[in-house]
Amino acid sequence: MRSRWLPIAGYAVVSSANQMLWLTYAPITTGAAHHYYVSVSTVGWLAEVFPLLYVVLALPSGALLDRWFRPGLAAGAVLTAAGAVIRPLSGGFGAVLIGQILIALAQPLVLNAVTKLAGEYLRPADRSTGISASSASIFAGMVLALLLGAVLGEHRIALLLDIQAGYAVLAAGLLCFALRRPGGHFVADSNNSGLRAVWTDRYVRRLVVMVFAGFGVFVALTTWLQALLEPAGVSESTAGVLLLVMVVAGVAGSAVLPPVLARRRIELRFIAGSVVAAAAGCVVLAVAPGLVTGLVVVAVIGVLLLTDLPVLLELTAHRVGAAAGTATGLLWMSGNAGGLLVAAAVQGLVPHPAAAFWLLAVVAVAALPAIRGARSAGAYPDRPSPDRPELRPPH
Repeated sequence: MRSRWLPIAGYAVVSSANQMLWLTYAPITTGAAHHYYVSVSTVGWLAEVFPLLYVVLALPSGALLDRWFRPGLAAGAVLTAAGAVIRPLSGGFGAVLIGQILIALAQPLVLNAVTKLAGEYLRPADRSTGISASSASIFAGMVLALLLGAVLGEHRIALLLDIQAGYAVLAAGLLCFALRRPGGHFVADSNNSGLRAVWTDRYVRRLVVMVFAGFGVFVALTTWLQALLEPAGVSESTAGVLLLVMVVAGVAGSAVLPPVLARRRIELRFIAGSVVAAAAGCVVLAVAPGLVTGLVVVAVIGVLLLTDLPVLLELTAHRVGAAAGTATGLLWMSGNAGGLLVAAAVQGLVPHPAAAFWLLAVVAVAALPAIRGARSAGAYPDRPSPDRPELRPPH
């Protein structure tokens, strides 16, 4: 059977829409507060509700996708579109909040499907490329949110919501159309299904630690970069450009590098290098903060650290077989938990930027023992052959 790329394309559009809707108000927080007559912290909840609900729903959503994959993913697409349509209905904050909650409920169903979708519709030789493209689309949604917010601004919020709603509806329609037929490439693995089987795998647990540390650093930087660089003379608008550079670099890296790494089987060495580079970058910002150093560091962190996500997702999919939804949910839950905890820790150090950057360097380096442990646990012997994906040694 040939690979079917239309479901991958539909998923790419839906996942980018979901991420775009999540960060709608990130570039225009102050203007949105004035528009809806609420406080800035209240507007912040429109984004903060996403990681909070994800931590709760990640594993149930993953299990649902493992059992009812196509209906579960379609439901995520429809919920995303429904939330986008509800937000501009009344012009008030209440409708926006309800819409954001619906989109947040959809997010685990959408993001947890990334590896299983590739397994269902792509030949083994194409799955790395499919996971890379799907992961890049997730980051592309972040870029889209930042660009639309910058172009339309706080004075055209109604138009912004209408455009995003139209995009989400078209995306949901495309994906639901693409999912009307089952894939059939995925080979069930009855010896490795369910949360207990996934969690008892030492290799998977080490991947979870890597995601926790990597996402912790990324989320903390995206949340507090401007505040941490402000004493060095970096303005809010300039910090926004730095964040855009970081995410765009991540999109490029996620789209191009993972298939190359998979062919050479150097994924864990790449992750180790990206962790060391991220830690070194944070040390540079602690010692010499500024616009030039910030630009270089965020570009390096974006292209390396964000590329780790599709790499880790692919390694997980190879390891767990039919439990890909549960395992992916576990990784995303770990990433969101790391983001919440590390960002909260950095928040307390905002008055001391150097200390905050040193903390981020320590968090990044903390992933190195997990990488070494994953190599000793044996990643590659468990990778199915491109020609015989059903040949998977027992764990």
